[in-house]
Order: sequence, then structure tokens, then C-alpha cells
Amino acid sequence: MLSAFLLEAVLISLSGVIAPGPVTAVTVSKGTKSPHAGAIIALGHGIVEIPLMILILYGFGDILKITYIKAIIGLLGGLFLLKMGLGLLKGIKQAKIDSSNGPSSPLRAGIILTLANPYFLVWMATIGSILIFRSYAFGLLGFTIFIIAHWSCDFLWLYFLSALSFKGGQFFGKRLQQVLFAICGVFLLFFSSKFIYDAAKIIFSF
Repeated sequence: MLSAFLLEAVLISLSGVIAPGPVTAVTVSKGTKSPHAGAIIALGHGIVEIPLMILILYGFGDILKITYIKAIIGLLGGLFLLKMGLGLLKGIKQAKIDSSNGPSSPLRAGIILTLANPYFLVWMATIGSILIFRSYAFGLLGFTIFIIAHWSCDFLWLYFLSALSFKGGQFFGKRLQQVLFAICGVFLLFFSSKFIYDAAKIIFSF
């Protein structure tokens, strides 16, 4: 039954979306300047995710499971997050709290952070692929509805985060922005080190 599958798919999708990650950190930091930042980041995420879901349907998911591909993505992603994290922390030190001057626009951030996250790609190649093929059992319509439902989870959650961050920034002012930037910067450095460490383990195990 399509409705039962969609409910299950939405719950599984939300469990992945709500889990803290680089996209969450950047959404909160950019949300201090615009309540709509999360929506734009979600759009950038969708620009990568939706074509990827179509490619997985035609077998591309197997490529993402190749060990050295995961290592390369993790290494490049880790270096990118390192740059972003240091940029946020440097902005606080210089007392220039302005997310619009960050490493990239919300749209670019959504695109690059999605491409640079090896865990997202692995999730899509494993759990995501299972949901994709199950949705296609209901035909092209089922697959299309699944794509919309899955991406809507990203859109609503990220929009909520940026709106919440913006309201908090308005109420508490610059001090809260500094705190949020510090937290987000540290989170990005944490994920950067994790991506690079996991990639290095793979590389040196060859």
C-alpha cells in the first residue's frame, strides 16, 4: 500500500534529516541573517539529491559503495569543512559576524555540503536505495511521490532551523550570533576531522 510505504519512508527520512551534521551547522549559522536560508540550502541539497536518486535507480549506487571513492569524497569533504569551520571561528575573533560573507551562498553551501558528505552518499547508496526501489514498485508515480516526500522533509526541517535561528538572533542580538557561530564552527571542525580520519584509515589500509 503506497500510503503505508510513504509514512515509513518519511519517518526514516526524518531520522536522517534531524541528525546533526554539517548542513545543520551551516543552516543555523546562515539563519542568523536570513530566516529563508534553510529553504535555499534545502534547494541546493535537492539539486544534488534528486538527480542522484534517479541515478541510483539505474545502478549508480554501486559506484558510491566503492571503498576508494568513499575515501576521496571523505578527504575532500573534510578539507572543505575545515575551511568553513575556521572561517566561522575567524569571523568571531575579528568581531565580524556576517554569515553572508561566509565561504559560499546558501545555495552553493547546500550543493557543496551534500556532495562533500560521504555519510550522506553512503546513506543514499544503502538505506536510500532500498527506499528508492521499494517506491518504484508502485511505478513511476510512486517513485515521484517518494522523491517529493523525502525532499520535503529536508526542506521543512532546514527552513524551521534557519527561521528559529533568525528569531533568536533578532531577540538576543549579536551575542547569540557569536555563540551560534562558535558552536557551528566547532561542529564543522569536528565533522572535518572525522571525515579526514575515516578517509585516512581507508587510504592507509590499502
